[in-house]
Parts: sequence; structure tokens; C-alpha cells
Amino acid sequence: MTDTVTHTADRDIADALCEQVREAYASRTPLRIVGGDTRAFYGRPVDGQALNVTDHSGIVDYDPVELVVTVRAGTRLSALEAVLADKHQMLPFEPPAFGEASTIGGAVATGLSGPRRPWAGAARDFVLGTRVITQEGKLLRFGGEVMKNVAGYDFSRLMAGAQGTLGVLADISFKVLPLPSATHSLRLPMGIDDALKKLAELGRQPLPITAAAWHQGELFIRLEGGHSSVKATQERLGGDELDASFWQSLRDHQHAFFTLGEGQALWRLSLPPNTPPLALYIADADIFYDWGGSQRWVKTSLDADTLRNACHAAGGHATCYTPYTQGGAQSPFTPLPSVVEKYHRNLKAELDVHGIFNPGRLYAAF
Repeated sequence: MTDTVTHTADRDIADALCEQVREAYASRTPLRIVGGDTRAFYGRPVDGQALNVTDHSGIVDYDPVELVVTVRAGTRLSALEAVLADKHQMLPFEPPAFGEASTIGGAVATGLSGPRRPWAGAARDFVLGTRVITQEGKLLRFGGEVMKNVAGYDFSRLMAGAQGTLGVLADISFKVLPLPSATHSLRLPMGIDDALKKLAELGRQPLPITAAAWHQGELFIRLEGGHSSVKATQERLGGDELDASFWQSLRDHQHAFFTLGEGQALWRLSLPPNTPPLALYIADADIFYDWGGSQRWVKTSLDADTLRNACHAAGGHATCYTPYTQGGAQSPFTPLPSVVEKYHRNLKAELDVHGIFNPGRLYAAF
């Protein structure tokens, strides 16, 4: 018999949410899906009637033995993580919170992942199933509660990163993992060129690295796993001990780096592994390398086209994290190639024919 933890729902307002969606569908009224609003800066602003999901909260079912948890979308991220930690488990994709009001639905809708992402996987990799409110106000279940690939359209993982433009997340089932038995973070003085070479070398070896970053002449590495493995790697790499809170401050943008200067915007550059430093020639810029160099945070007054052209030439893309309403850029997201845009439009038209779900959140036209 499995050690199943079942929770009486704290608040289940799915019926009320479905009714509001049905009314919006009938009257073609745009809806702005609202949770904790800690990620409201991410993407374009939405002009619509508020559909507040924060009262739809609570852990529906949690089976620590099977490593599966089902939770309502309005549940606070901190509350879910506390329940998991009590059983020595975690959300492997280490979702950024950006504030105490952060909800698990917002974490999935934005599809953002923390420092562990290159070594563990992205948010969508751990979504097993969902219950989603469709355009007609129907509450439908997609996927399941086991890590299993099946034939057909994987709608649940499609919701990760869709920014609420395809439907309303009601419940989400996740695969969770045990917390590591040992952890150690260290810092090494090193220039960026040497740091990238070092990370490429370490990446080819079976080492317990779960986070790696660089900033202003220092390489930061987190080791997690069994005690003997972590200890052996720690002794091999050396360096000074780094407080573990560093990774949370990086994840949630609480590190001093994320304080912007006058006229600066914050950009995330997403690049292929082992990409060398980009020749951006930014006089006022500061760059924080995360994900072993694949994710680079840049605060600068440089124009959007210059940044995006440099990223495109390297095989990546750039996203502006400065709130759109404060004039961060023409568009927070890199424009899609025409073929990809066509598929996005077709999908949006199929699942949201009247355009009521977070219209314009990702791109102005849909």
C-alpha cells in the first residue's frame, strides 16, 4: 500500500470560473487571467475582464511514494514547496517565485525554470497532466498522473509557457523528485573565457553539478547528490564555500545585479551551450551568466534590434524582462519566423476562436 497523502481541497471554485468563461465566450469579452501577479512584468499587458484564479487553491492529491502531486492552479508556490519539503521532495525545475504571492499556475503558464534547468529539465518536462477550462467553459482533463508518453496531442505540456492564451489552468499534476542528500556550493576566481572552457570540460564528466553561473570574475557552482560524490567533487574543484541562498537570490531576481540603472532594461539571452561571449560592445552593460552560460542576463540601454541580431547570429534569442508598460522594448519576445507564427495563429484560432484568453499577452496579433 502506497503512502498517499490526500488533502481536502482548500478552495474549489472551478464551477464559478467555468461560468465566467462561458459568459465571456458568449459575449466575446476578453479575459485577463490573474493569479499572484508576480509575473505580470513578463510579456505584454492584457486589457480584459479579470478572471481571478487565486481562490482555486489546495493540494488535491499527493503520493510521495509514486512521486506525484496534483495541485490547483491558484495554490501558492511556497505552500506547495513546503508540503513537498516535509516529505524531502521538490519540484525539480526550481521555478522562480518573484514574490510570496506567486502561484503554481503562474509558474507553469510562464514556463520559467530556475538554475537547475539544464541538469534536471524544464517546467513542461515535469507536467504529467492538467485540468483546463476551455473556451466554451468546459472543464476537461488532459494527460494523466504517470510519466508515460502516449499517442496524440500533448495538450498539458503545451500549456507550459502558453501564458494563459490557450485556456485556463485549473489543476496540474507534477512529477516530483527527492531532495538531494548532500549539497555544497562553491566559488572560484576566474575570467569568463576560462569559466566557459571549465564548464564545457566539467560538462563532459559525470559530476553532480546542478547549477553553474558566472559574474564579475567569479565562477559559481552547486553540487548536489550523494555525500561521497559531492565531497569528492568538492575536494577536486576546491574554491571557497558559497552560501546556498545565492541560488535563490539568482532564481528570484533578488541578487543585487537585478537592480537596474537609469535607462537600463533587463534582457535574458537564450543561447546554445558553449557559446562564447557575444561581441556586443555595450558600454553600460553588466552581464550575469547562468545555466552554465546558456542563459545570460544583461542589463543595458542597448536597443532591442542590436541585442536580438547578435543572439540570432549565435543561434539564440533575446527576451526583455523590463515591464512592457515601462517601455522596455518594442516587444518583449523575439518575433517568430513566419512559418512558426502561422502554426501559433492556427493553434490560437482553434482553441480560442473569439480570442478571449489573455489576448495579446505573447504577441500583439494573437
